Amino acid sequence: MSVSVLSPSRLLGDVSGILQAASLLILLLLLIKAVQLYLHRQWLLKALQQFPCPPSHWLFGHIQEDQELQRIQKWVETFPSACPHWLWGGKVRVQLYDPDYMKVILGRSDPKSHGSYRFLAPWIGYGLLLLNGQTWFQHRRMLTPAFHYDILKPYVGLMADSVRVMLDKWEELLGQDSPLEVFQHVSLMTLDTIMKCAFSHQGSIQVDSLTSAGRWTHRACQLAHQHTDQVIQLRKAQLQKEGELEKIKRKRHLDFLDILLLAKMENGSILSDKDLRAEVDTFMFEGHDTTASGISWILYALATHPKHQERCREEIHSLLGDGASITWNHLDQMPYTTMCIKEALRLYPPVPGIGRELSTPVTFPDGRSLPKGIMVLLSIYGLHHNPKVWPNPEVFDPFRFAPGSAQHSHAFLPFSGGSRNCIGKQFAMNELKVATALTLLRFELLPDPTRIPIPIARLVLKSKNGIHLRLRRLPNPCEDKDQL
Repeated sequence: MSVSVLSPSRLLGDVSGILQAASLLILLLLLIKAVQLYLHRQWLLKALQQFPCPPSHWLFGHIQEDQELQRIQKWVETFPSACPHWLWGGKVRVQLYDPDYMKVILGRSDPKSHGSYRFLAPWIGYGLLLLNGQTWFQHRRMLTPAFHYDILKPYVGLMADSVRVMLDKWEELLGQDSPLEVFQHVSLMTLDTIMKCAFSHQGSIQVDSLTSAGRWTHRACQLAHQHTDQVIQLRKAQLQKEGELEKIKRKRHLDFLDILLLAKMENGSILSDKDLRAEVDTFMFEGHDTTASGISWILYALATHPKHQERCREEIHSLLGDGASITWNHLDQMPYTTMCIKEALRLYPPVPGIGRELSTPVTFPDGRSLPKGIMVLLSIYGLHHNPKVWPNPEVFDPFRFAPGSAQHSHAFLPFSGGSRNCIGKQFAMNELKVATALTLLRFELLPDPTRIPIPIARLVLKSKNGIHLRLRRLPNPCEDKDQL
């Protein structure tokens, strides 16, 4: 009886054959993929032939730069209305910066561009920012009452409390005689406000946080997100107690979580725990980061334009007198300050761009068209810096927003537009006004000439090197009488 044994050479031969077959298969798959990418690129080139753009590399697209916003400004001046931006060989997004183009897209119901927003899902879940279609519509209708002015009125006092805590901290730091990086402080202040308005949080995150300035916001966000579920469950348990529902309805003011828990869809259903958390986290993100960006850039704009800053201060002083608390009724009585806030939002829009994926073909007013499947980026920054829309766009001129001034309906979009505009627009504008007014009553703002901010486009408009200001305490500040 004999036993055949495989020789080492035969084993090596078998392994070599398997490797060769695998290599051929891999090469074949790569070839198929390359053909697919080539055909897709050719389709894109044909689809975009009506939209000229700067030369791009066939593989690397338009070389990525740190100065993305400066690139957009150049393209706005050279290529009318829109310009394709090639990210790499087979991927492109068409940047729009014309008000007529914006109006067309914002009047449609195209879904958010998945690639631009998908990394947010693990953080904030699928709330109004990320939802699409009928689910978004249902949530939007259900949440709209949470932003009625009767609900927003009491928030003004909470906003003012948070701003004063921040200003008190700034006074303590004045003795260091060095410029202050304001974005981190403002970001923590807006998170403090959200915690009070969304959860009726007692105390102040600004005071309770013991982390260094550079990590305040990150740690505070972590803390808030860790407790979201716990707070929701506790509030839901309270609602189950006899008489508690009526007690909550009789509260002096309802917070955002109260509104969510009491709200019902048209079919009578309520939000699931998962949906509740997503909407709360979305509200915290959108009402925290975006508002912090807006306030920080407004303060910088006023610091670099002292005449406008002083005129705002005079208006606010005449309105609030020698220290009366700022109230809801005051917010519509500061027209010049509001003009300056809007002009700062034009120059420095908190959300620099919005992504959409075309669900159907679209034809623009000038006759050019795009097919289904194309990604478009509504460049709010490009729109706000478009010289054909805003003459001398880099000049800070509040009179662009003077009463009676004529504007295209979609020329100014700091809060987006159409049916998917920011649901918290009024909440945000209120906080911008409160923060600006109380800051100007207490401090003179001056720029730091050694560190001029470099705007960069992230989820919100930030500065590559921070936003540094010098603060000068005013000799006769107007403070709340209760604090005197």
